[in-house]
Amino acid sequence: MKVVAFNGSPRVNGNTAQGIKMVFKELEKEGITTELIQLGGRKVFGCLACGKCWDKQDRRCVRQDDEINSFIQKIEEADGIIIGSPTYFSNVSTEVKALIDRAGFVNKANGGSVLRGKVGAAVVSVRRAGSTFTYSAINFFFGIAEMIIPGSSYWNMTLSLEPGDVQKDEEGIQTFQTLGKNMARLLKQLHS
Repeated sequence: MKVVAFNGSPRVNGNTAQGIKMVFKELEKEGITTELIQLGGRKVFGCLACGKCWDKQDRRCVRQDDEINSFIQKIEEADGIIIGSPTYFSNVSTEVKALIDRAGFVNKANGGSVLRGKVGAAVVSVRRAGSTFTYSAINFFFGIAEMIIPGSSYWNMTLSLEPGDVQKDEEGIQTFQTLGKNMARLLKQLHS
């Protein structure tokens, strides 16, 4: 089994990435392979609403000027998906929104077969407020894609500003650890 995570923060080892790695640690304890993809700060573009994914139905976006299709392929190959995002004005980062929109449309254009039944989890970092909107945006995507969302002991978020502040957020750490354990349990149940 494999879980692929997308770090939607431009900070390569910021609080979002560190939160994802906390979840990964629990998954890896259970023998689940993990891969972290740096999404934030990369050149990715939004959906053009061209409808070509419905015409072609080849499980890819027609745009070839960025890396979204390689990310969609990684998603297809994985059993579980983590999308991590910092909170920017009470929502996901631009790169996360591009991934959600384009992977979402490709999924719908192909009858839901790209994402249906996969396990999806959000990991969110925030300075102070707005994180529940970010958390919801990611989970709304997972829900409409017919993915299975594991819970945790709290919403999957950390209150942290400077890189490394997540290490001081005891409740955030516990939340990410519990998420990792629950995600591993769910993946094992689905694949037994």
